[in-house]
Amino acid sequence: MGDEVRDYLTALVDRARAVLGANLIGAYAAGSVGLGAYQPGRSDVDVALVVAEPVAGPAKRALVDRLRHEALACPARGLELVGYRRDVAASGTPEPGFEVELNTGATMPFRATYDPADRPAADGRFWYALDRSILRQSGLALLGPPAVDVFADLAPEDLRRLLVEALNWWLALPTPDGDGPAPGTEDAVLGACRSLARVRTGRWLPKVDAGRWVVERGWHAELVGRAIAARRGGPAPSGPEARAFQRWVRAEVADTH
Repeated sequence: MGDEVRDYLTALVDRARAVLGANLIGAYAAGSVGLGAYQPGRSDVDVALVVAEPVAGPAKRALVDRLRHEALACPARGLELVGYRRDVAASGTPEPGFEVELNTGATMPFRATYDPADRPAADGRFWYALDRSILRQSGLALLGPPAVDVFADLAPEDLRRLLVEALNWWLALPTPDGDGPAPGTEDAVLGACRSLARVRTGRWLPKVDAGRWVVERGWHAELVGRAIAARRGGPAPSGPEARAFQRWVRAEVADTH
């Protein structure tokens, strides 16, 4: 994380505090920043805010207005921000449970969601609990107590179910047929590697590290190696290859034995 992202996060927390006041009790960098794998030009900035009490509608809209890209320019591909109540963060619930969600950036479609019920099921409702699990392990505190003291982990059965849901969501995305490289399949393959590594090791790894973990075990090493190389500009795997690998990982994740 360079100075540009660090300064952006400082400004973001200041603006959030100006809107939420004493109700804001924590702010945490998640995703690639929290995992120490931020890649300029490719990564998003992921932030979780934690509040003591429910946020009223006008405050939610004011928060979106103050933090959207047009008001506070995000130096990354975009900002993915989610706000949670303290009791939800500490519950280990598999439900979305958020107060407000904001996606915004120069190359990211704008989205503001003010109630989990308004989140389209087709867009995936599994992200939030998985993100909170990552936050518990690797969230970087920008304000408030350490993330491990704020976020609870998922029960093992909920973790597996949500990871399978995530793999199903990826598999449902349109992917070109044929043997040629299909841009974006590298993220699908490496995301599947991260799911498998989490189930087998109990740790969340950055995507590339998870890919290397899979390669070291000799599982689909050539395919995963190409997915890693694609992150540095090499050709991505084909659509059929990526789907076959995701199906293999899905079966491994779902196996409770």
